[in-house]
Formats: sequence, structure tokens, C-alpha cells
Amino acid sequence: MSIAAAVVSPPITSTNLRSLSFTNSLKSSSLALQSNTATSTTTYLIRNPRFRSSVTAMSVSAQENRYQTSFLDRRESGVLHFVKYHGLGNDFIMVNNLDSMEPKVTPEQAVKLCDRNFGIGADGVIFAMPGWSGTDYTMRIFNSDGSEPEMCGNGVRCFAKFISDLSNLNGRQSFTVHTGAGLIIPEIQHDGKVKVDMGEPVLKASDIPTKIPPNKDQSVVKTQIEVDGVNWNVTCVSMGNPHCVTFGGEGDENLVVDELNLADIGPIFEHHELFPARTNTEFVQVFSRSHLKMRVWERGAGATLACGTGACAVVVAAILEGRSERNCTVDLPGGPLEIEWREDDNHVYMTGPAEVVFYGSVQL
Repeated sequence: MSIAAAVVSPPITSTNLRSLSFTNSLKSSSLALQSNTATSTTTYLIRNPRFRSSVTAMSVSAQENRYQTSFLDRRESGVLHFVKYHGLGNDFIMVNNLDSMEPKVTPEQAVKLCDRNFGIGADGVIFAMPGWSGTDYTMRIFNSDGSEPEMCGNGVRCFAKFISDLSNLNGRQSFTVHTGAGLIIPEIQHDGKVKVDMGEPVLKASDIPTKIPPNKDQSVVKTQIEVDGVNWNVTCVSMGNPHCVTFGGEGDENLVVDELNLADIGPIFEHHELFPARTNTEFVQVFSRSHLKMRVWERGAGATLACGTGACAVVVAAILEGRSERNCTVDLPGGPLEIEWREDDNHVYMTGPAEVVFYGSVQL
């Protein structure tokens, strides 16, 4: 796998962007997915207001339209054309898979593509596929470990912006998306953020799934479990994928999330015997009834900068435990999300950004 070297300075914003393209012929490097040597061409369209080059800058719309109609539609054997997006730092390799229901990348290839040292680097690979059962589109995702989750909240926002960019859509737009978690409806707002109807939270313990005995109407709400010799109070929620939410352990209801050693405790939660499908785990600090802070260990991806379904599960859990109102700002390491659990329809709504990082090609 050959990748052009380029520095993209964070944060990338949607304003004052310059789009630059350059083509660089590269010999095979240590990034190759195959052991044979070859020469390949990698093309990038970088969106970065501070990047400067001798190449004459084109307007964002003109350059992107050219790439949407030619770059992503190229059909070259053994070459994957992609766009990288991020939602609050939760980053994804987006693949135009609208011509097939078969992913263009295998789970094993996804692992290599997501490697941050020897690949492109991402938390997952997302495929935009044809609709299913009357929906406009289908979304599938392979995690960085090759596993396939039911869906991803930050990923679906990136998916919506990707579809909008592919179709050259402007203004407010909404789609119906089939996922492993069921129907998801993202809507692009006038300010460029994406609001997603995430559907109803699943609270029945056996459906999450968790083996923790239910303690409130078949649900697990503020129940104590032992993890690595420590007692934690947890509430379990599914947003189409399983979540274990904790605000602290026994005798410690004032969790300071920045002090956690997430790399140690996260995997133990994920693989705990009480979670037969493994679990995402959110550690939450309460600032007020409308302001929460969380860190997340994602099933199949580890510690990430953001988790949309996790933020939704956190607000649901906070409400069930009597800690918050129905509309909250949730701070994640990558930035804030606005989460609302509406009483009238029981649906959870998530609003946040999704940004293009760069376009690229890679030889599989």
C-alpha cells in the first residue's frame, strides 16, 4: 500500500479552506499491503487552510466537484479510492460502494488500512451501499480490529456528509439509512452539522445484551458489578449496539474521567463475562444537569476521541439515574455533541459535525 506523505494540521474547519491536489509517483514502501514491490500513484485532495504549495489553489467547490465525478468513480483493478472523514476526531475511511452490496475491502484489509503506523489510519472503514428494504442507502462498517458493529453514531454523521458530497447536494437534506441496528435517519443542517434520529434506546437487559440481572422493569439501572476487583455502578443501554455506562464506583460518585487509565480498565469491561457480545464502555463526569463529560472505550476500536452512540447512551443513562435533563451537551475528547432524548416519541437525537480530511487512493 503506497500513501503520499503529507502533513494535515488540525483542526480542519469548513471555513477558509483551500483545496490542493498533487500527484506523486511512489515506489513500494513498508506500508504495502502486499509483499510484492510495485510503483503506484497516490493522489490526495487536502483540505487545510494552512497548507501551502506551489500548485495553484482551486476553489473548494470546483475541485471537489471534479473529484466527485471522476476521482471516486474511477474503476482501477486493485486500487481503492476513498475519502477520509472525521466526526470530532473519530475518523473513518469512506468507500463509495453504491454499485454493490459486497464490501470492496475485506475485514483483514480494513485492519491494515486502519493501522496508524503502517496504513492510512482510522477507527474504521465505512461502506456507502445501495438501499435495502425501501431505504435510500445502506451503511456497513468494519472496525479497526476487523469486527463489524451494528452501527456507529459518529460514522453515520460522516456517512451523511459523504453521501451529500457524492451527490453534490446543497442545503438541508435527510436520508433513510439501513444499518445493522435498523433504520437511521440523518439530516444535514443549514450550518453543516448533522442531526441524526438514532431511534429508541433499548433497555431490556437480554436485548442489549447483558447477563447482569435486571433491577428495574427488565432493565439494568445503577447496578453494581465487579470489574478487576473494583465495584462499579453501571447502567446498560443499547443504541443498536451495547453500552455500559458508569458514573463511578462504590463510594465514589464524583468520577474524574481524565484521571482514568482507560487503556487498563477499558478492555476488562469490554470482554467482561457479563457482556456476551462484548460492550462499549462510557465513563462519565457530571458538571450539571445539562452538561456531561465522557471518555469511551469502544468495542473493537479501543479508546477513541468520540463515540456518537456512546454519547446517546450516556444521556439515557443519566436520565434513568436522575442525573440530567433530557437535553444535554456531552463533552468528548474530540469535542461536544448535543444529545436529546425526547419524551414525546422516545427517540434519541444526536447533533454534531462531520468534516472531510482528505481524498486518497491506495493499492490493495
